[in-house]
Amino acid sequence: MTAKTGSTTMHIGELAERTGLSLRTIRHYDEVGLLPATARTGGGFRVYSEEDFERLMVIKQMKPLGFSLEEMADILAILRDGQASGHGPGKLAQYLEKAIEQRAKMARNLAQADEFIKRISAL
Repeated sequence: MTAKTGSTTMHIGELAERTGLSLRTIRHYDEVGLLPATARTGGGFRVYSEEDFERLMVIKQMKPLGFSLEEMADILAILRDGQASGHGPGKLAQYLEKAIEQRAKMARNLAQADEFIKRISAL
């Protein structure tokens, strides 16, 4: 089965296996419009493309950085459409700044966890 000529497709189970995400999570992203299925089979099963897989990997990368669903949708639109989406580089720069700040916060938390592990390991 193909969505576009020459592109392979997969069912939700394969997509879940490849991404490490649950079926429930992928269905949720479909329901909220972040990752609509490329197609549906005659039986109503979701079918995803390699492009959908890549989109889901970006969503997976954004999730721990604390982006809201709306922000994720906006970022995905910018990544898909570039400056043609009307957002321009300013909006992307704001998202980049937020990602960098969130990553720094996560690094501080990880360092604190490492210190705690070191402390209790010494007992």
